[in-house]
Amino acid sequence: MAFPRLLALGVLAVLPLLGCSSGAREEKIPIGKIDPMNRVKATLQNYVNGQPMLSEVSSFDSMVAEVRQVYPDKAEILSQGLEELKTLKGNALASKSRELMEKLGLPVETKK
Repeated sequence: MAFPRLLALGVLAVLPLLGCSSGAREEKIPIGKIDPMNRVKATLQNYVNGQPMLSEVSSFDSMVAEVRQVYPDKAEILSQGLEELKTLKGNALASKSRELMEKLGLPVETKK
């Protein structure tokens, strides 16, 4: 009687090790290029919505550099606009951020 139980336990212990017979398929999924203006839009939209400037200010230079690679004309507008925004707070920051988004041709979402 102990042998059938031992055999059943052995079979049950081995089954999870066998897994699926078809193995895992590895597949490469192509990732399209990400538009650097998405990051700009998100940052400026936060300011329009009333968020104060925080640590993201330290990444403004890299943001401008990314935009410059794809949209050199917009990069200069962005650079000047971000420099101006650094000096502002509150409603002035929100207003100028909205202006900058419009200059860059970015849609401004209104708060609901």
